[in-house]
Amino acid sequence: MHPAPAKKAAPLRAAKPARVARSLQKGQQTRAAILEAALGLASHMGLEGLSIGALADVTGMSKSGVFAHFGSREELQIAVVTEYHAKFEEEVFFTAIREPRGLPRLRAMFERWVRRVSVEVDSGCIYISGAVEFDDRPGPVRDALAGMVKAWHAALHKAIVLARDEGHLKVDADVDQIVFELHGLILSLHHDARFMRVPGALSRAGNGFERTIQFYATPLGLEIDRSRSASKNGAAKR
Repeated sequence: MHPAPAKKAAPLRAAKPARVARSLQKGQQTRAAILEAALGLASHMGLEGLSIGALADVTGMSKSGVFAHFGSREELQIAVVTEYHAKFEEEVFFTAIREPRGLPRLRAMFERWVRRVSVEVDSGCIYISGAVEFDDRPGPVRDALAGMVKAWHAALHKAIVLARDEGHLKVDADVDQIVFELHGLILSLHHDARFMRVPGALSRAGNGFERTIQFYATPLGLEIDRSRSASKNGAAKR
């Protein structure tokens, strides 16, 4: 009799990539969970309040487990700044740019910005608190934080230039000045609403934006802005 043919061994190469993929996915999920907890801590305690130990306590993990995903406190802080910026972009920028170029888009950017600040009254804005913590402390964390803020200012700057190009703002409108004024309104809102607990701070920020628009807008821009606002209000009531 001829011996029965030996069974072929299962190919190891097929199983190994699957195990690696599952391991990578689990690692990414764990890192995301740690990062979410870190973002919550930083919002309340500031970036300087972050530490591997504090994060281990919050997540119920070991310090070595947290350290495996973030090799240093500095790396953790930079990851938090990056995650915060990604959420800011999603909630403010990417929603606003769906609006037509010109004053409708600029208004949407400011209103979404105000809405986010209003939500952060009970936690804190990492852009603002981070500026206080790292204003005179050079290094990678400050560079990352400043880079994110500059990116947002650049987006605002571009929106204002487009509004001017569309004829919605006066041809001699000072773009940098408008960015400065809008950012100033947000800083005042955050200070009065979060620190001073002043009633009506949100309305004052809105009034400040309207005054800015009235000063820089053209008749065409004001007409389009009013028409767009009326259309949106009408749609909301239906």
